[in-house]
Amino acid sequence: MSYEMIAIVMFSSMMLMLMTGQRVFGAIGFVGALAGVLLWGTGGVDIPFSSAMKLMKWYPLLTLPMFVFMGYVLSESRIADDLYRMFHVWMGPVRGGLAIGTIGLMVLISAMNGLSVAGMAIGATIALPELLRRGYDKIMVTGVIQAGSSLGILVPPSVVLVLYAMIARQPVGQLWLAGVLPGLMMATLFIFYIYFRCRLQPELGPVLPAEERDVPMAEKLRLLRAGVLPLVIFAVMMVPFVKGWTSLVESSAVGATAALLAAILKGRMTRRVFEVSVRQTLAISCMFMWIILAALAFGAIFDGLGAVKAIESLFREKLGLSPWLILILMQLSFIVMGTFLDDTAMLVIVAPLYVPLVDALGFDLIWYGVLYTITTQIAYMTPPFGYNLFLMRAMAPPEIGLRDIYRSIIPFVFVMTVALSLVMLFPQIALWLPGYVYGH
Repeated sequence: MSYEMIAIVMFSSMMLMLMTGQRVFGAIGFVGALAGVLLWGTGGVDIPFSSAMKLMKWYPLLTLPMFVFMGYVLSESRIADDLYRMFHVWMGPVRGGLAIGTIGLMVLISAMNGLSVAGMAIGATIALPELLRRGYDKIMVTGVIQAGSSLGILVPPSVVLVLYAMIARQPVGQLWLAGVLPGLMMATLFIFYIYFRCRLQPELGPVLPAEERDVPMAEKLRLLRAGVLPLVIFAVMMVPFVKGWTSLVESSAVGATAALLAAILKGRMTRRVFEVSVRQTLAISCMFMWIILAALAFGAIFDGLGAVKAIESLFREKLGLSPWLILILMQLSFIVMGTFLDDTAMLVIVAPLYVPLVDALGFDLIWYGVLYTITTQIAYMTPPFGYNLFLMRAMAPPEIGLRDIYRSIIPFVFVMTVALSLVMLFPQIALWLPGYVYGH
């Protein structure tokens, strides 16, 4: 059997196992380990073992539980409630102001957690009922919640970019910095869309009544201080890292400690909050570690087969495709896979093939990490089976149906496609900040 056929059989077997409902890490790891034994005999079992040892020696992986713990402490202690109240008071006089404030809330939640699910949960439980109660259009605000929550995997400290860094063997710090400007750019495009849409159709986002806007300045300033707290925690964590005073792992420990102290000083660190935060941190960290381990084992088999060189030869020599056309086809494949897989599953399935291929085509792997993240954000919200669509349906109130959710996301998918195109056309949007920081 040719190497190309072995690669096709491996991918087909893995997809078949996933379609039967097997866990992602189980399907990927089993196919990789079995292929190693069948191809190289009993010596093939050393491949998964060496992958496990490589994982255990990867020191930056310690950042994962630290950032997840930080995010859960801040969300479970309800500090996000203070954030939304701040945006409610300060942005209420503007048409569509609460929707714009929700995007701002999502950016801060992303900087606190690094997971899109957390942003979705907070937005659906805190922001959505308030927006509906104040007469905002249900279709528009449903799209706002979904689009804003997608920023969680792009704005640092993105957990998904940590996973990409491990698989692509790229510095986590550079990837995080590469996601800053594209993430802020995308949030700004969302805000512009909401603002101008509500200017043209005022009934979609009415201003708050005068009695709700009449808040004493002392109360406004108090809420502003409460809302600035997550930014202070983020700055305490990231500034020493960017300045080179602390390592990435040390900065993650600083962030987790700062979040814990903030919850204690505000009197919100109860036994329940601490227990939920620790349990969720353990569950998510173990899940990611198993997925990384499986991806490394599967990728080692691919490296041994030389399948990447064969596929590169197929695209460039036999089919005569240009590097940019190959890259666009790869991004389209992410959108297709996003109809039935989440971001981590998509990455670990195709990373053994795509990452070496991107490198061979001459593209920057830091830049490609940002492209991958934005594309999976789009895939999350692409009908008919986008991951975020059904997550939103599970959390939304009964008056918001699946058809409303599908309609709500169309303009935001278009905005995100514009952002993706800008990053592809102007790579320095992603590469300038890491180049500036690490260049100094």
